[in-house]
Amino acid sequence: MSPSKSTIAALYPQHLDTLQQRTAQALQRGGFDHLVVPSGTLHYHLFDDRDYPYAVNPQFKAWAPLTRNPGSWLVATPGERPKLVYLQPFDYWHAVPENPAGYWTEHFDIVVIRKPEEALQHLPRDAARCAILGEAQSALGDYVPNNPPAVVNYLEFHRACKTPYEIAMMREASRIGVRAHRAAERAFRAGASEFGIHLVYCQAALQDANDLPYNNIVGLNEHCAVLHYTERDRLPPKALRSFLIDAGASFHGYASDITRTYAYDTAGEFQALVDAVDSAQQAMCAQVRAGFDYKQLHLDAHLSLARILRDFGLINVSPEVAVETGVSSAFFPHGIGHGIGLQVHEVAGFAESDRGGTIAKPPGHPYLRLTRTLEPGMVVTIEPGLYFIDMLLEELKDRGLGPSVNWERVAAFKPYGGIRIEDDVVCTDGEPLNLTREQFAA
Repeated sequence: MSPSKSTIAALYPQHLDTLQQRTAQALQRGGFDHLVVPSGTLHYHLFDDRDYPYAVNPQFKAWAPLTRNPGSWLVATPGERPKLVYLQPFDYWHAVPENPAGYWTEHFDIVVIRKPEEALQHLPRDAARCAILGEAQSALGDYVPNNPPAVVNYLEFHRACKTPYEIAMMREASRIGVRAHRAAERAFRAGASEFGIHLVYCQAALQDANDLPYNNIVGLNEHCAVLHYTERDRLPPKALRSFLIDAGASFHGYASDITRTYAYDTAGEFQALVDAVDSAQQAMCAQVRAGFDYKQLHLDAHLSLARILRDFGLINVSPEVAVETGVSSAFFPHGIGHGIGLQVHEVAGFAESDRGGTIAKPPGHPYLRLTRTLEPGMVVTIEPGLYFIDMLLEELKDRGLGPSVNWERVAAFKPYGGIRIEDDVVCTDGEPLNLTREQFAA
């Protein structure tokens, strides 16, 4: 169930109107006349002429689906059509960006330049009257990124709430990601290595490392216990037990972020544990409602996962005691999720308001990435996990909490590494919309 090109085109004008309204308010807050956004430039290795993979400025790609256009500029002035200064260099060493085309172009005044410095004649006359959002190396003449906090705080805070156009883009990113996840599971069950599964995923997504929104996490067996495992062994293990893949996809600058865990033996006890976490995860997704405190969702997740630990005989204390003493954190050491959109870890996750400020994380939970109250249009990940990590379990013993754990049961599950299940969920005015599950059900 992916959006058609005509649907995306029909939704874009309202998205652009929203950006222009936000920009007008942000500029008023900061006391500026124009918003100027460079797309970014290439970074080069020290003592070498190799460039790092280019990453477009998120503030730039919010306006147009352009992700491979370094040296371009966006100018937004309240009451005027936005201007795109589009770098299309004369170059026979590299592929040159094609002429601007598509549903979005009719809404812009577009100027094509051949050299980066030619942008100067098309930018506002007085750089001092501009809020220039970007990294320092994008500076061109007097146009040095100043990233005024009043402007950035306003734009990033409201970016958490996606327009219908953005939801459509993220739905397509989810469709691509789920297609690749299915291919990865087939490769796992056929006995492929971690590296082989990664290549299968990229082939199915038709995206390589520079296209994907983040580095694929592909772990087999004990490697599932490494939260960001990216080593990718070239040979498969002698015995296949478990497979965890945390991998997303991109669509015109928008990301999906999906995690699944599989048991090789679908009739064994580890499969039962995966099923229990999956059931709990779906209940957590159902909590994504307007007005609900995301911090509370995280704390509720700890209690839910502690119940699973108790049900499977992995801990000897009540779920409540496990949460209170921090035993649950040894098995679930990360946050329940984060905002997602133009960036995998969307900005302003701790913002108190569009004027700034910080909403603190709950005590004892340093890795939570979102502390805001949910609003319609927000898209968040829900990713509970249970892991068997030696370092964290040993810390429980050091703190005198060893008796809280059934070490014999832990030893039985350790060869499987761990479990994480992650969906991308849209907060609406009513029932949440699970972008991930809808694609797996398609």
